[in-house]
Amino acid sequence: MAWNRNQMAARAAQELRDGMYVNLGIGIPTLVSNYIPEGMTVTLQSENGMLGMGPFPLAGHEDADLINAGKQTITELPHSAYFDSAQSFAMIRGGKIAMAILGAMEVSETGDLANWMIPGKLVKGMGGAMDLVAGVGRVVVVMDHMSKHGESKVLKACTLPLTGKGVVDRIITNLGVLDVVPGGLKIVECAEEVNEAELRAATEATIVD
Repeated sequence: MAWNRNQMAARAAQELRDGMYVNLGIGIPTLVSNYIPEGMTVTLQSENGMLGMGPFPLAGHEDADLINAGKQTITELPHSAYFDSAQSFAMIRGGKIAMAILGAMEVSETGDLANWMIPGKLVKGMGGAMDLVAGVGRVVVVMDHMSKHGESKVLKACTLPLTGKGVVDRIITNLGVLDVVPGGLKIVECAEEVNEAELRAATEATIVD
């Protein structure tokens, strides 16, 4: 059985290490904050100007002034800090953020990432993704393996406009985990009740042994 959104986020949380500064993209990655291992200190950075994001608020306790880059309400922590976008992007571009966990529309076997627009559809803008993939130490993508039309989103080459070339290190989907390695993708693990043959069949990209 494929992982659901929460299980994917929990698996992505296993990528975190104590002391890390991490940026979470919109969509499934925002759920990773709910699965930070107990006793681990991870500081979440949001490109709209916040360092030290807390978990999502309980119903009825939302503060409309406290939002992440995806416009979702969040909470603050005793050590939270606020600053303008220029300083936020200086952190990202200056290599101060250890890892970004991002959503994607497509990823290629060489680690190319497409996650900001579909031609012909209205978009608000590219957000911080292009700076993130260029400035952080490690990029992990969390997404569904197949589109709603049943087509693979893990491709030999992306068909959508790119966010970055050769920037993705690890791909976590509802079917399993793959690493970008020389020659293609390497299977790290399969989701529960998903076997390697099923994962290969759902992947257009080259899988190397």
